[in-house]
Amino acid sequence: MKHLIIFTLMIFLTACATDNRPTPAFASTVEIETDARASWKNFMETNEGARALNDEAVAVLIFPNIVKAGFIAGGHYGDGVMIDGEKTIDFYNSSAASYGLQAGAQRFGYALIFTNEKALDYVNTSSGWEIGVGPSVVIANKGLATNLTSTTLRADVYAFVYDQQGLMAGGGIQGTKITRRLRKN
Repeated sequence: MKHLIIFTLMIFLTACATDNRPTPAFASTVEIETDARASWKNFMETNEGARALNDEAVAVLIFPNIVKAGFIAGGHYGDGVMIDGEKTIDFYNSSAASYGLQAGAQRFGYALIFTNEKALDYVNTSSGWEIGVGPSVVIANKGLATNLTSTTLRADVYAFVYDQQGLMAGGGIQGTKITRRLRKN
């Protein structure tokens, strides 16, 4: 077991060092917000569903730089920002631990689009939100995303995963815990 933990840590540290973006654990709120807004803007330029949902959103929580690594045991971590148009609402952490058939390391971004105030209130008043518990979350793949309009919105939150780099067998954001981040600039 000790070797497994050391191997997983080595994969995680390698993933952190393979990109010139800031390491998530050390990023300032300015870096997080700048990276989040840029990555989300780039994603929306290529995804019609994301643009349509963004126009209807009460808020968007963007995690631009999640690092995930594992070999049987694994985890992911990253910082994000919740925005409402040009207004910054707050900063959050995304973390998950997992155990099972998985191997590799990757970086990715994901965004949660809140379509109603009830879902947003739940996240803002809870001491930590686990995806899969609380507001209904729909993972928007390319097929679903192309058919989304303001009249077809049914879920509280839509999730988009984007900018995947690296190789990770096994994945998802189900079971991810999101907590408000202490502000450190």
